[in-house]
Amino acid sequence: MSEEESAAPSNEQNAASEESQCEDKDKDQINAAEKPTDTPNQSEGGSETSKKSKIPVKEIFEPGDLKKWEQSEAYRDLVGFITAINEAVKGKKISDPYPVSQTVEKLLVMLDKMSSWIDEIPPVDQPQRFGNKAFRDFFKRLKENAETLVREAIGDKFEDFIPEISVYLVESVGNDTRIDYGSGHELAFAAFLCCLFKIEALTEQDAPAAALRVFERYLQFVRKLQTVYRMEPAGSHGVWSLDDFQFLPFLWGSSQLLGHRRILPKSFVNPDIYETFAKDYMFLGCIKYINQVKTGPFAEHSNQLWNISGVPNWEKVNSGFIKMYKVEVLGKCPVIQHFLFGNLLSIKPAT
Repeated sequence: MSEEESAAPSNEQNAASEESQCEDKDKDQINAAEKPTDTPNQSEGGSETSKKSKIPVKEIFEPGDLKKWEQSEAYRDLVGFITAINEAVKGKKISDPYPVSQTVEKLLVMLDKMSSWIDEIPPVDQPQRFGNKAFRDFFKRLKENAETLVREAIGDKFEDFIPEISVYLVESVGNDTRIDYGSGHELAFAAFLCCLFKIEALTEQDAPAAALRVFERYLQFVRKLQTVYRMEPAGSHGVWSLDDFQFLPFLWGSSQLLGHRRILPKSFVNPDIYETFAKDYMFLGCIKYINQVKTGPFAEHSNQLWNISGVPNWEKVNSGFIKMYKVEVLGKCPVIQHFLFGNLLSIKPAT
């Protein structure tokens, strides 16, 4: 597979279908990208703590609005955040030493508390196999308690921004109408973290832990949501997609593997490799999870990933994923039409 192929070509029928879906007014989620910034908590405008808070609202309604999105501050800041985190985790294992601040610890406690609610709100008996309606009770509890959770994690110092930031936390767990989850919801959590960096609740030294501790814990949490409540994939392309639910752990996870002497792209399909190293590398954790929940030959149920195993090195895999993310997630109207814009992640044109 070439580098351009690893950037993931789209199926023409899927693209046409997604364009038509963009007319749908159903509300769900998030996605963003462009100029990388130097650090996760600094955009071109510097500190964001002087900005006023605003409850995020929908701004993208049709394909013609995508240009406005791609030229926005939110797009620039989110791409900058994603690429800065990608750089921060380069060559790092989850178990490696790196700063873990008190705020990071509190965010882990927050996610553990949200996970415990799944145990308290078990699935209900219902005729349909997928989309257990108990998820709506979970979602309601999160929505009612989100501001309290965020306040406990980052403190009263950032009180003015808590209502705005909390919206992204709620959006990150899935859609309570369709009971589905997809890359847009995952991006909502990236937006949540990005906002924490922008207001400086998290600082530059927190960048590795934001991915390797906080995002990794979020990943475990949403997998639990997906399995317990039998959530549908949101906008899945089936066998031709990278994964039914996630994208960022593959992108950031491939950065972790840059320069690894033993684990090459051709190695990740080997059970001995992903079983041994899953706890230290997000990418391999994803491969292990996929093999736990899907049956049959890997090349058949995860064809896109199988093709990526033919790329010669992780540098090409990682750069390909960045291109793919911009096209398949940040460039898709059915995803971006659900993104919500406030003052921290603004629809205003970037300067």
